[in-house]
Amino acid sequence: MKKIKYFYNTNTLRYEKLVTPFRVKLLRFFGFICALLVSSAIIIVLYNKFVPKPTELELGGKYEIIKDNYNSLYGKVKALQEQLVFLEKRDNEVYRSIFEANPLPDSARVKLIEKKKELDKINVMGDNELGKDIAKTLNNVSARIAYQKESYDAIEKLIKNQGDKLASIPAIQTVSNKDLTRIASGFGFRMHPIYGIPKMHEGLDFTAPQGTPIYATGDGTVKEAEFRNGTGNHVIINHGYGYETEYMHMVSIKVAPAQKVKRGEVIGWVGSTGASTGPHCHYEVHINGISVDPVYFFYNDLNAEQYDRMLKIAATGSAKSFD
Repeated sequence: MKKIKYFYNTNTLRYEKLVTPFRVKLLRFFGFICALLVSSAIIIVLYNKFVPKPTELELGGKYEIIKDNYNSLYGKVKALQEQLVFLEKRDNEVYRSIFEANPLPDSARVKLIEKKKELDKINVMGDNELGKDIAKTLNNVSARIAYQKESYDAIEKLIKNQGDKLASIPAIQTVSNKDLTRIASGFGFRMHPIYGIPKMHEGLDFTAPQGTPIYATGDGTVKEAEFRNGTGNHVIINHGYGYETEYMHMVSIKVAPAQKVKRGEVIGWVGSTGASTGPHCHYEVHINGISVDPVYFFYNDLNAEQYDRMLKIAATGSAKSFD
């Protein structure tokens, strides 16, 4: 039952029935509608701004997956680039040096990269910046691999009829090191263990018990076999073709100057003579009088996995220097 409202009329001094005019009801109705519309608009705006739509959530999830996949792929590409840099360096500084061929200039590699278009089809990814970036990087890697293959094909031709030279080039480890545990110090600057100053370490230190055999790493002629204060009992072998190897700190020497030696022949035994802090063999490789990293020349007695591990050991072993 509808309630009837009354009010006290001071003029008539009576309670009279309260009657609301129609225009007032109409205004109230329109006011309610306006308030409802404004409130609804505010709610919709806030909802659209702060509450993500299902499609946006789905797209956001897909984007994160794409981003994670891109980061993973980009990491692999970066690893390939690092390996290529090493191969290109090894190509120029070792392989081509061995056969007296001119190093490949970087400009030649860059020129080929500009011409190679094998992976251009990946650019169909449209405006996707991640796709464009990875496509560009893969195109670069592909071109460098193709060029490096051409270089190795050229080197393969140089190898023919080079039997004597290959036998003379130092190509094995000077101390038996099948488990790769005997590399104590790599090639490069480090703190000298005796003098306590930064000093270039121009070879590799093979740590081993005193009396362990030391082998010639290539065919050649003994140039020196004597004692010096710094290097102790040491041997220098001239391999010809600009190559020399040096073996230091021996407990005793087996060979004599002018003696011919073959790769793998024992030339002395590990010791700690001269400026040394423990039994080891300091081993150096020189090309035309310049010291180079010996780790590049162990390709005859290491497989690819062992060689990669050897590089890492040599790069991190400088803190264990013995001389």
